[in-house]
Amino acid sequence: MCGILGVISQSPANQLLYDGLQVLQHRGQDAAGIATLDNHTFHLHKDNGLVRDVFRTRNMRALIGNAGIAHVRYPTAGSAVDHNEAQPFYVNSPFGIVLGHNGNLTNADELKEQLFVEDLRHVNTNSDSEVLLNVLAHELQNKSRQYRLDPKTIFAAVSGVHQRCHGAYAVVAMIAGYGLLAFRDIFGIRPLVIGVNETAQGKEYLVASESVALDTLGFKFLRDIAPGEAVFVDFNGKLHSQQCSDKASLNPCIFEYVYLARPDSVIDGVSVYETRLYMGEYLADKLKRTWGKLDIDVVIPIPDSSRPSALQLANRLKIPFREGFVKNRYIGRTFIMPGQAMRKKSVRQKLNAIGVEFKGKNVLLVDDSIVRGTTSREIVQMARDAGALKVYFASAAPPVRFPNVYGIDMPSRRELIATGRSDEQICREIGADNLIYQDLDDLKSAVRKANPGITNFDASCFDGIYITGDITPYYLDVVEAMRGSGEANKQMDDDQMELNLAVSATSM
Repeated sequence: MCGILGVISQSPANQLLYDGLQVLQHRGQDAAGIATLDNHTFHLHKDNGLVRDVFRTRNMRALIGNAGIAHVRYPTAGSAVDHNEAQPFYVNSPFGIVLGHNGNLTNADELKEQLFVEDLRHVNTNSDSEVLLNVLAHELQNKSRQYRLDPKTIFAAVSGVHQRCHGAYAVVAMIAGYGLLAFRDIFGIRPLVIGVNETAQGKEYLVASESVALDTLGFKFLRDIAPGEAVFVDFNGKLHSQQCSDKASLNPCIFEYVYLARPDSVIDGVSVYETRLYMGEYLADKLKRTWGKLDIDVVIPIPDSSRPSALQLANRLKIPFREGFVKNRYIGRTFIMPGQAMRKKSVRQKLNAIGVEFKGKNVLLVDDSIVRGTTSREIVQMARDAGALKVYFASAAPPVRFPNVYGIDMPSRRELIATGRSDEQICREIGADNLIYQDLDDLKSAVRKANPGITNFDASCFDGIYITGDITPYYLDVVEAMRGSGEANKQMDDDQMELNLAVSATSM
């Protein structure tokens, strides 16, 4: 899960890209970067950290030009937080290209070997995004005539990328001297939208991970970029598009609607907010069917993603809805923090209970999902500490039992609390008095209710069915081994940090 932007503007692009990254900050808090293009010269600044911390006034002044791309990143598959892997990436041969990528290539190691041995290209980092950039550059070189590009050639290169790259990818790229390129994998797993702004000087185009970026920056939503499709905007403001695969089909990641996307976004014709309301309705109906007489005094959401589902559930059950937790807005999302030790420390810094809403009551806590269970366990205990008599727990999503290999940080089965456990065992693990999960069919129905045209999804973290068809048990074992190594290194870093802090404290 990352956030990407690309713009062809009639005025300096740096502020547009910065403001867009702020809107997409929820999609990645590990690193941020902006690359702008002035004539044939790229200007790039990127580093680890939040958008507000990475960019200072001097950095923004250096990002000149009316076109550019931007990226917010969080690490996947247990990768370390390496500033060298902040995006966008740049390559200067055969054309100057900068690229930002949201997703995960499942054959990155194979491609890296091909690039070195067959394509004579060197990849400097462990990032699959740099691999993808080099594949694109090589395909552009192969398809171009006398190192000249036109839309037909560019689309032929994207077709080559689709044939070689497996997995999930939504991409923005800027080609020096030519324009902005955006494309989406053939399964449409990761979202990508395009919008337009009419100015006195001409049209401006913006590509983004979510429609909310278009809304806040004053662009009119045109449409979602289709699976397998490429869109190219030249520097004259002309829009070109073409389907670049004969095997394309729409299978959006259903976890986008559960948790990842902002509620005010519309993805593949589906209002994220509306879907979350429907999720609450389906969950309420299941609760009535399975729990019978309800001794619930109050429904309390775990902010923020679960609020629409909890509100609709409470309305349907005719039970009071209350805000029982106050969220510290200055603490990062625990789900995407790279180390388990850091997650455990951050939960109580992130949330604080309002005691009057818990004391002497039977409470139903509603969360969007339960992934590792760390946050859920802490929150249940917080409710008890605040005086709750009974603490029930409801998940608006089904049990997360399988690794996600398409760009979400849940790749290891041993980290997922639902893997190998029954609902009763999970309930005991998180310390609740009772636990209920959404059914997967109901979750799919909630999304389809907002857009009946979607017939299939990537729901691999729930059902273990990998839509790309290339995920084997061996592949999962390798990813989990990498994950284990990354977590072990991060744990050592955390331990060293605590030691350093202790030494510093005693020295004062």
